[in-house]
Amino acid sequence: MSASEPSGVETPHSIVTKKPEVAASSGAVPAAGPEEIAFDIRGLNIYYGAHHAIKDVTLQIPARSVTAIIGPSGCGKSTMLRSLNRMHELTPGARHTGTILMKNQDLYAPGVDPTLVRRRVGMVFQKSNPFPTLTIAENVLVGLRLNGVRDKIFLGRRLEESLRMAALWEEVKEHLHRPGTSLSGGQQQRLCIARAIANRPEILLMDEPCSALDPIATGKVEELIHELRREYTIVIVTHNMQQAARVSDRTAFMYMGKLVEFGGTEQIFMNPKDPQTEAYVSGRFG
Repeated sequence: MSASEPSGVETPHSIVTKKPEVAASSGAVPAAGPEEIAFDIRGLNIYYGAHHAIKDVTLQIPARSVTAIIGPSGCGKSTMLRSLNRMHELTPGARHTGTILMKNQDLYAPGVDPTLVRRRVGMVFQKSNPFPTLTIAENVLVGLRLNGVRDKIFLGRRLEESLRMAALWEEVKEHLHRPGTSLSGGQQQRLCIARAIANRPEILLMDEPCSALDPIATGKVEELIHELRREYTIVIVTHNMQQAARVSDRTAFMYMGKLVEFGGTEQIFMNPKDPQTEAYVSGRFG
């Protein structure tokens, strides 16, 4: 940690497990080395009580790129996404088998604190959810303050940096003390993105981030995704196949809890290998 980083802020290479690092192995997507893989998912099954939501999924998600997860409603997209920062565990009756390695660390190993996992893996939800009693500035900084950061100079710098990264600074810099809910729907979603990246996670998960937005606001969020991919690994769930084609480098198609096909986005949409994938991307079902 550098001298300028206040205590209580997780650095990008914080250790979330007390166990030794697990060596990476090859998987569904080849890579030059383990450092280029953000998530190595092996034989993952997720259950909610008796319901088998995710069925034996194995894939590798590359770092510093955008991966889209597509598929019809109820296919397990959001469950798959939420497993990457252990948020699915908040649902009663949830359990899993298999392994998820994040940069060679087992996120589910004994001794791993789910709270620390969620600091490293930020999340933006389908519906923008700024805290209604907090100002724009307080919404962005709430995570840092909860982690004990009190340095006003640091907080002011992080506030501006995060809002700039979310392409929102110029629109709100004169109104930082207004309620977060005073913003438009698209601005609120970008505010939530600023809040997520204020803690400087290594990975950003987005669950249908544009489903409630108009086309202009959607375009701004998609432009933001293109900018953020330079610094972050982004995994996005979307029901909009055109959006997946526009913003992602890799695409995973899921159906009935199973991973049907995973590959480069252009290949998935232009030359799918599996007949189910071809039927879905061509609009024959879903």
